[in-house]
Amino acid sequence: MNKVLFFNPRSAEAKHRFPNSIMAVAASIDNRFEWALVDGNWEKDPFEALAAYLRTGEYRYIGFTVMPGPQTKQAIPIARKIREQFPHTIMIWGGYFPSNHAGIVLESGDVDFVINGAGEHAFPALLDALENNKPYELIKNLVFRSGEKVIKTAKEDLFDQDPLPSLPYDKVDQFYPAGQHYLGKTWMGNRTMAYHSSIGCPFTCSFCAVVPLYEARWKAKSAELVYKDIKYVKDKWGADAVEFHDNNFFVSEKRAVEFSRLLRPEQMNWWGMARIDTMNKFSDASLAAIRESGCRMIFFGAESGSDKVLQALDKGGTQNAEQILQFAERMKQFDIIPEYSFVLGLPADTEEAVWEQIIFDINFIKQVKKANPRTEIVLYTYSPVPTEGSELFEKVKAAGFVYPRKLEDWCNPQWEKFDLRKNPLTPWLKPEMIDYIRNFETVLNGYYPTASDIRLNSPKRNMMRLLSGLRYKTNFYRFPMEIKLLQRIWKYRQPEIQGF
Repeated sequence: MNKVLFFNPRSAEAKHRFPNSIMAVAASIDNRFEWALVDGNWEKDPFEALAAYLRTGEYRYIGFTVMPGPQTKQAIPIARKIREQFPHTIMIWGGYFPSNHAGIVLESGDVDFVINGAGEHAFPALLDALENNKPYELIKNLVFRSGEKVIKTAKEDLFDQDPLPSLPYDKVDQFYPAGQHYLGKTWMGNRTMAYHSSIGCPFTCSFCAVVPLYEARWKAKSAELVYKDIKYVKDKWGADAVEFHDNNFFVSEKRAVEFSRLLRPEQMNWWGMARIDTMNKFSDASLAAIRESGCRMIFFGAESGSDKVLQALDKGGTQNAEQILQFAERMKQFDIIPEYSFVLGLPADTEEAVWEQIIFDINFIKQVKKANPRTEIVLYTYSPVPTEGSELFEKVKAAGFVYPRKLEDWCNPQWEKFDLRKNPLTPWLKPEMIDYIRNFETVLNGYYPTASDIRLNSPKRNMMRLLSGLRYKTNFYRFPMEIKLLQRIWKYRQPEIQGF
């Protein structure tokens, strides 16, 4: 039987985490196919590491996980080289990028199949079909080419998570010793692990890449199983903190509280993502239990202080500007830092309207900081997501926005920044608008340096705050070169780009 090779392209400069997506898919084939892992985060020459396996002739299948941004930069040229030098290899891509841009990925000729969403069922089913020369056209969550056509099969209903095979931590440890490679020092702990406890999200925000994949569905592992996995990594490799990379960890209050009570004796810090309107319904007792378990910070998509914009973003639920402010203030009593993201630069009918919304949201952000100065602010510029049929995406296309037409174009620096939501490349957002947003961000980060940058001591924080104070209070953000210089010298970390 042919073997399977997995590739995790480079995703960050430091503080790498367990490749959870690959581990989940690898677990699904563990008893049927031999597999190996190459992690681009740890290889000086990832292609040569992959080629060493492929030259044996034993590995027919190679699976890439590809997130937008840095991973595309490494994945695309390596896929091309593999196709050129090992043309009989069957290449299968999964992850947000190929799922949302399957057409351009397949038309490159380098990739044979795309797993569109969850791969724990689709991936092994595809391997079985290819190994036994059986049809694969009815396998769900699959995209492939047939002649000149791109065929997308039906989406599979999300499946229960607890019956899935256990993550192969010990097998991954054989390729890259986990204690040395996947537990990094962060603001939360000295040996921080990453974990996915659920898939999907029950909301349909039109700017979110998750929506086309999971279509407002959510399935989670039980609190007991999540705790069991984390406890295993703690006991074996000394993990002392957890980043939950779920799109929405706190959908269920009952599950969140049950997990918190299980984890509390372990004395581990943790971080996760949530919605403001969901957690605002949690009782004070629940929020207290979550904090007592070690939760130090929660990421929330605030997005905008305009109820009209929230509606345009199809935020759903009951979130509004008043609630965003009130919830930031409420979190003070539980000593949990709310991390609010805002999306600036949405399309509007006129250039003046775009400017008005940018200024409005910047002023609203300052209101949030007044309500709770510890609130972390993450600023994004709006980057279109191909949510077909959404009113916002139709407006984006009408305004003249187009994605790259060739896969290799995604390697250009401007498109890498696009995927990090820092360089939108949208026709309605003018360079002076982007400069204004970025300059405000610099001043904001100077006056309120992120708590998660462990290299910033008190004297450095005080110096930046003193230097930024007059600008922040007088709304003068132009050319903040003195603040940028300090941030560059001290290598200020932006958590939305560099993590904790």
